[in-house]
Amino acid sequence: MAPPGQEPPPPEVDPGVLEGRRRPGYEAPLPDRLTQDNVGAVRAPPPEAFPTDQLPIPDRWRLIESLGLVRERWFDPYNQNTYKGDRPIDRTKVKWLPIKGDDWFFAANLTSDTVLEPRTFPIPVGVQTTARPGSLDIFGKDASFVFSQTFIAGAALIKGNTAFKPPEIEYRVTLAFNYSYVDVPERRVLFVQPSKPTHRHDHFLGVQEAFVDYHLRNTSDRYDFDSIRVGIQPFQADFRGFLFNDQQLGIRLFGNRDNNRFQYNLAAFWRLEKDTNSGLNSVVQRPRDDFVFLANLYRQDFLIPSLTSQVTLVWNRNREGDQIAIDDNGFPVRPALLGTLHGRDYDVVYLGYNADGRIGRINLTASAYYAFGRDRDSFFTGRPANIRAGFAAAELSYDRDWMRFRLSGLYASGDGKPYDDTESGFDAVFENPIFAGADTSYWIRQSIPFAGGGRAVAVSGRNGILNSLRSSKEQGQSNFNNPGTMLLGSGADFDLTPQVRVSGNANHLWFENTAVLQALRNEGSIPKSIGWDLSAAAIWRPKATQNIVLRLSAAALLPRSGFRDLFDNANGRRNYYSVLANVILSY
Repeated sequence: MAPPGQEPPPPEVDPGVLEGRRRPGYEAPLPDRLTQDNVGAVRAPPPEAFPTDQLPIPDRWRLIESLGLVRERWFDPYNQNTYKGDRPIDRTKVKWLPIKGDDWFFAANLTSDTVLEPRTFPIPVGVQTTARPGSLDIFGKDASFVFSQTFIAGAALIKGNTAFKPPEIEYRVTLAFNYSYVDVPERRVLFVQPSKPTHRHDHFLGVQEAFVDYHLRNTSDRYDFDSIRVGIQPFQADFRGFLFNDQQLGIRLFGNRDNNRFQYNLAAFWRLEKDTNSGLNSVVQRPRDDFVFLANLYRQDFLIPSLTSQVTLVWNRNREGDQIAIDDNGFPVRPALLGTLHGRDYDVVYLGYNADGRIGRINLTASAYYAFGRDRDSFFTGRPANIRAGFAAAELSYDRDWMRFRLSGLYASGDGKPYDDTESGFDAVFENPIFAGADTSYWIRQSIPFAGGGRAVAVSGRNGILNSLRSSKEQGQSNFNNPGTMLLGSGADFDLTPQVRVSGNANHLWFENTAVLQALRNEGSIPKSIGWDLSAAAIWRPKATQNIVLRLSAAALLPRSGFRDLFDNANGRRNYYSVLANVILSY
């Protein structure tokens, strides 16, 4: 209590319970005033006192080298290295290069991708083509083995001297060489001739990139820009590669606005032929009469903050109806050996919305497409048909510390009336989905041949999720007379250490509508259920970088009534499996 005649002291105010926070209205007492006396201090010398025979170093690369902080080795991919674009080119050492200025960079990359893959899948055979005389089964032995070795070498010459400023011009070339060995138990799987053996050695050199990227202009002081890229280049139409994910010959105008909140692409691609067995680009063949015209727009923080929205418009114009194409193994790929066997011309337009980001603690990726257009010659009726098909997919995930839990769902419409004048089965231009386990999944990784209603046709293609009944994802045409696809799945990723990730996935698959299968197989009823696709994978990065990646995965397909109604095997109705061992070394 204060003495009589004196005011009581103000009550103490708690500034807050958290360090660095204070309650509103609270003013803490100021600290004691500091004074500083530098007795005998010397002022900085005037500019004329500095020597004039020394020049400032024009860039940070030579400065850090002069301080002895960098000892460059050409084979070192981890530290600063001229050969991977970390430092500018010394023009005195490469006088033969027609470049001017000190801001040119050379970036080289080398990748070795090794795959070992034992697997089983239903293999249709005939009595005259089985590898074991006396076998009368429609489906033969199903075990096979794949070894694939791919070497990728790329080089780029880039003008531009910072990380955040777009380069002024870039020249890039990437070549890929693939060697593969495949062994299967039945004839006429690898070659159309039954006299050929049941194993195959193959090799191919493909051109995966060969483009010039020219920076047209900057549109703001934050380096919003417009650029144009011409040549063979990679492009992915949406976040997960559902519609068009390929490396094709094209011209692309792209850029951004509003501090990179808006991004846009305007592109036209002339699709190259692919090598049958490696899937690499073949530049020694005439490109296909198949064109893709594309426009899309990205907007960050739309419709809600932390969500990037994209709208996409794609027109696929195909004029291969008067052509017959045979692949390198002797199988027809255009037109597909279905129905009337007539060639087809078609125009299809895809209108899509895609989203990627977060809603609170939930990560979200979603895609939706509506396909409409005209098929000039339906293989069921021989008449023109309208294309009307839909697609939707979404993946939700939740992160908790070192764990991520995922839910996936996909719907692609199927054709319920194959003999009318509307084709309602959804198909993509060139899918390569990163979804529901990606190539860890059995259904996405393996190609499932269709037997009894078409020849050299697959229910689903390798590295694809859609049941499109195409002759080949790489060389065939899109097909909108198909049974469609439905998927529900869950999965989880566990980052046990910075070097080790373990993943698991469980997906259930259905045909959306089996009317097309019933018509081609001349069966009265085929159930929709395909079965369960179970997979697990482990990834080990010994250096915690992408330079060395080792992956081992295993997947199994547990067939249900729809799949079992279509397929059988010589060992009875058992499950199918796939094992994938993959080693990637990068420089």
